[in-house]
Amino acid sequence: MPDITVDLTGKTCLITGGNSGIGKATALGLARMGWTIVIVSRSKEKGEAALIDIIAKSGNRNVELMLADISTQDSIRRLASDFKAGHQKLHLLVNNAGVYLTRRTTTVDGLESTFATNHLGPFLLTNLLLGLLKASAPSRIVNVTSDAHNGAKVNFEDLQGEKRFSGWQAYGQSKLAMILFTHVLAKRLDGTGVTVNSAHPGVVRTNFANNNGLVTFGFRLLRPFFISSETAAKRILYVATSPDLEGVTGKYFSKMHEVKSSQESYDDDSARRLWQISEQLTKEPV
Repeated sequence: MPDITVDLTGKTCLITGGNSGIGKATALGLARMGWTIVIVSRSKEKGEAALIDIIAKSGNRNVELMLADISTQDSIRRLASDFKAGHQKLHLLVNNAGVYLTRRTTTVDGLESTFATNHLGPFLLTNLLLGLLKASAPSRIVNVTSDAHNGAKVNFEDLQGEKRFSGWQAYGQSKLAMILFTHVLAKRLDGTGVTVNSAHPGVVRTNFANNNGLVTFGFRLLRPFFISSETAAKRILYVATSPDLEGVTGKYFSKMHEVKSSQESYDDDSARRLWQISEQLTKEPV
């Protein structure tokens, strides 16, 4: 797998879930390229530890921590506002933070947690930062998604699992939602100089599915067969920085290759309907 050696000194990136796993490894890779990095973490302790480690390993002191809970809309609005107050440019937004939950829980906004974190959070944050991304063009948005979207459908009759909940179905639906979001957003951003693509980095040895009982046990058994966060990060960095992808938008990448996502992900009616519902649930018409 080739190393990314592009020098992007002076560019600014915001990456959610940047305190661990793929997010941290991606932030470290960007820091080594000379980027100004803002990592977003829900935990102050973990965020500060990641910040110190990234600076030490990259030698780049232009790394900053911002605290936010991507499942909580007020927190996302504060994050976007604080970022815009402190930064005049945004050249790359990596929507990386995500969860897998086996039991249905709700956020402080009363929304199902998987859908709120994996789709509505990135939807809201991206739209709040679009003006800055456009002003910084050429710029890119990378939505970290998953091949788990294959076989999934958006259940508009029970979008938040109130009637029946399955952790895997909720996760697959949320990742499909992100790809549908990517396709609509790419069309809306046509001609702006801002591109948006989805990326599946592979099955990674991270804290994914921790504290989820039998699921955690199963993932631990399979862990030796998963790829490292560093390998996964190279795949995200390719979509985020490769000159080969300048102007490429609305695509799905798996392991550094453009591939077709599921048939469901190209349903324009579902994509438009989901966008409208996402606007309503985030109270953010765009």
